[in-house]
Amino acid sequence: MSTQTGHRPLPPVVVAQTRAGEPMAVIDVTDPRFAVPDDPDSLRRLLDASSEEERRRRRVPQFIMRWMLKRATKRSRLLRDMFGGTSAFLDGITTYVMKLGPDNLPASYDNPTERRIAAMPNLTLLRLRTQQVARLIADALAPVLAAAPTAPLHLINIAGGPAVDSMNTLIVLERRDANLLRRPIVIHVLDSDGAGPFFGRNALAALMAEGAPLAGLDVTFDHRHYDWNEPASLAALLRELAAAGAIVAASTEGGLFEYGSDDAIVGNLQTLRAGGVNVVAGSVTADYEARRQMITASRFKLMPRGLKGFAPLAERGGYRIAKVETARISEQVLLAPL
Repeated sequence: MSTQTGHRPLPPVVVAQTRAGEPMAVIDVTDPRFAVPDDPDSLRRLLDASSEEERRRRRVPQFIMRWMLKRATKRSRLLRDMFGGTSAFLDGITTYVMKLGPDNLPASYDNPTERRIAAMPNLTLLRLRTQQVARLIADALAPVLAAAPTAPLHLINIAGGPAVDSMNTLIVLERRDANLLRRPIVIHVLDSDGAGPFFGRNALAALMAEGAPLAGLDVTFDHRHYDWNEPASLAALLRELAAAGAIVAASTEGGLFEYGSDDAIVGNLQTLRAGGVNVVAGSVTADYEARRQMITASRFKLMPRGLKGFAPLAERGGYRIAKVETARISEQVLLAPL
């Protein structure tokens, strides 16, 4: 379906299939159907709405909240996916669906209950998180790419699922200056899960089709099984890329910096630093009381470090926090070498 902005019709939303064979919209943060307004006034309203949503939730007694959630879960596949499993990590596809918004849900999720859930401020903040990480990387890469117009570009995505932030980094750069991307490009997804990267590979192919945002570019999708507690394979990949004279950037949106142990974060950052990676970005779970309570009540092992807790880990890994964008539930950081 296409819509209009003013008098100019928008092209249909790009669609790709999941491993289950379901068509799903591909997020493009430069498309008004997905872009989260982030001018100061719009961002303040969104953050205030998130805060108010959390205040209303805290006013409901816990036993009533559990009853309400159990009842709603029966009507909502999205809530079942979020709260019905046993894993300490939210899988890549469910996280991705949470970012789509109420107007872009796939058929198996598209009903009034799911649309109300998808419109919640905190889920909009997840899409803003992707948007912020993509733009942080694009901002840092643009001058590097301009200075080395023939060097290959490799985007390493740690625990990235579909790697939507990496693809949107390319979309943002292409919109700014298509010449920056006239080179071989590889997105390396280092993830232990297969369903997210399966969709990501299909999403990239759809984005590269004629008339799509990345049409005409030379981009390859490379999925490698990865345990962030054992970064030796990351070190080996970086040695290959250094030998090829590649420009390398790394990201981990909703991944390593939010779920990983202190040692895992430091170990991966040290590996990236030793490999000469100068552009690193990711999301850090916020550290405020309501956020900590929400995490404690869930099955997910998010680490609410906030910037105060994350900065020393970055320094031990050889990086400093160069820039920060907030989505309230998380802080998106751009790291630069010390």
